[in-house]
Amino acid sequence: MLVSVILPTYNESGNIVPLVRAIQENMPQGVDFEILVVDDNSPDGTYPLVRDTFQGDARVVPVLRTTDRGFAKSIRAGIEQARGDQILVMDTDFTHDPVEIPRLLHVAKVYDLVSGSRFCPGGRMQDTRHYLSSLLYNWVLRVILRTQIQDNLGGYFTVNRAALEGVPFDIVFRGYGEYYFRLLYFLQRRRRSVVELPASYLVRSAGKSKSRFFKMFFTYMWSAISLRVKGR
Repeated sequence: MLVSVILPTYNESGNIVPLVRAIQENMPQGVDFEILVVDDNSPDGTYPLVRDTFQGDARVVPVLRTTDRGFAKSIRAGIEQARGDQILVMDTDFTHDPVEIPRLLHVAKVYDLVSGSRFCPGGRMQDTRHYLSSLLYNWVLRVILRTQIQDNLGGYFTVNRAALEGVPFDIVFRGYGEYYFRLLYFLQRRRRSVVELPASYLVRSAGKSKSRFFKMFFTYMWSAISLRVKGR
């Protein structure tokens, strides 16, 4: 099995090198993998840093995007360029702990998508303010989308490539974090198996968050309502 790790980046020069190394250290023995760092032409030099630091390691693939940029679109670009039959997506600010990788990949032998969840029993998040705002988002999303998934915005997951067949990428992979509940929604409609595992989300290691509470709240809610209405 080849695992393709997708790391979308924008101004993550302070995190990306130690994150890549932590992923390499936590990848289970015997698992072949590649790490695609998909950078949206960060002004802080994230792309050349990755290129130069890992130039001798064929498992680390820097990808530079200069047009049609965006978080969800970077994830899509990574998936489309990945060679693996198992995709693993992580944020690049160290909120997603690489220690969780072996558990996610182990359970992925049984399920189509395995999600690291902050809100199922045993899950947690160190940033209390972010935890509470995300909890609010998810309460509303669960009502709108009529889903039992506890964490619809976590974005720390692994999915079998075969399960993505038939998923409308043009609809799913746009915007910011809302891509994730759209992906979950379409997978469930196609009767793909989805399971949540408790995960600990850490505090950002370096750099600044791109999240804006009120803008994201209304964007996510409108996206969910539109998805629900069109889904009928």
